This record gives sequence, C-alpha cells and structure tokens, in this order.
Amino acid sequence: MLSENRAVAALRVFLVVLFAILVVFQTLSLPGQFRHQAQVNPEDADLRWPATFIAAFVVLCVQVVVVATWQLLTMVKRDRIFTTAAVFWVNLILGAIAGVWLVVGGIFVWVVLQADDPGVPMVLLLLEVVITVVGLLMIVLRALLQRATTLRTDMEAVI
Repeated sequence: MLSENRAVAALRVFLVVLFAILVVFQTLSLPGQFRHQAQVNPEDADLRWPATFIAAFVVLCVQVVVVATWQLLTMVKRDRIFTTAAVFWVNLILGAIAGVWLVVGGIFVWVVLQADDPGVPMVLLLLEVVITVVGLLMIVLRALLQRATTLRTDMEAVI
C-alpha cells in the first residue's frame, strides 16, 4: 500500500506540472508560434487562426484527461474507485480522446488531399492509430471498472 501511495503522490506532482505546461502552450507558445509562422510565410497566413483553435482544442482535451485522472486518483486514495461516479470520469476521458481522434482524423484527410510527400501523412496516420489504441484500451478498462463496481456492490449487499 505504501508504494501505491507514493505512486499516486508522484503522479499528482507530474499531473500538476503537465497541466501548467499545457496552459503555457495553450495561451502563449502555440498562438505565438502560429503568429510567427504567418509572418514568415504570408502565403499560409490564412491557416493561423484555424491552426490556433485546433491546437488549443487538442490541448484542452489533454487538460480534461489530466483533471479526470486527478479525480480518479482521489477516488483511488479514498477507496471509492469502484463506484458509478468513477465511470463518469472515465467517460469524460473517452470523450476527450474521441475529440482528439476526430480532429487528427480531419487533419489527416486534409493533409492527404494536399500532400506531395508521404512523410506528414504517415506521421498523422501513426498518431491516429495510437489515439485509436488508447481509446479502445480505455473502453476495455471502463468495462473492467463497471464489472468490478458491480461485483463490489454485490459483495457489499451480501456483507
């Protein structure tokens, strides 16, 4: 149990660091980068705002995953993870993953239709497959959580 507490504490520290970095990227780094790209390449200036909004949305989805993970860790610490409330947070994570999957898929299609080099489409395809695997893994984990919740509820009713 001691190692679990240390892992939860370490994970929380890194979740805070990750969230802070994401806020910096969302508010400063990404908009600044797209502004700079529009100045350097005026022919691509019309992509500045769509790229900024898409990047901010993807970062927001990751922030949702961080917050939901924090809530699940709180439930683990309080030994309340096997409740229906935990399924809500897992569903929120799944929704964020689905949002990113749709955005990356759309970008993939747009890039494939305009690409003359297979490099970027292949990277986007790899990213889409990784997101798909993570999403499917979360669906399996949600099913396991639901089964464990049902078993725990049944056992509590017997005891």
